[in-house]
Amino acid sequence: MASGNGWYLVGPLIAVGLVGFLGAIFRRMGLEWTAARESEAAGLSIFGPEPEDYGLLRPAAVTTEDDAADEIRRLLREAGIRTTQTYDREGRTIVLVFAEELDEARRLVGDSPAL
Repeated sequence: MASGNGWYLVGPLIAVGLVGFLGAIFRRMGLEWTAARESEAAGLSIFGPEPEDYGLLRPAAVTTEDDAADEIRRLLREAGIRTTQTYDREGRTIVLVFAEELDEARRLVGDSPAL
């Protein structure tokens, strides 16, 4: 049986080359789009390149010491503000309050002589 001088390989080779070429173009386009999007959002964040999402809660204070966070939470509880806490990627303690109580909580925390 004659193989036809290898012409039966041309079609699959062209298809593989075309898929590789298109994949390289789409990958390059995708990486440029991602990099442009990250640089636009970098100036808008408060705590870093990826702002944390706490749902209805907002950060009222950030501290590296658990005792200070407990003191802040006690102060806010005495003022009638509901609080909770969480930890960020760097290990800092974040005191969270509801959005409608954020201004008052930050005012109280900023005016506190104990902190």
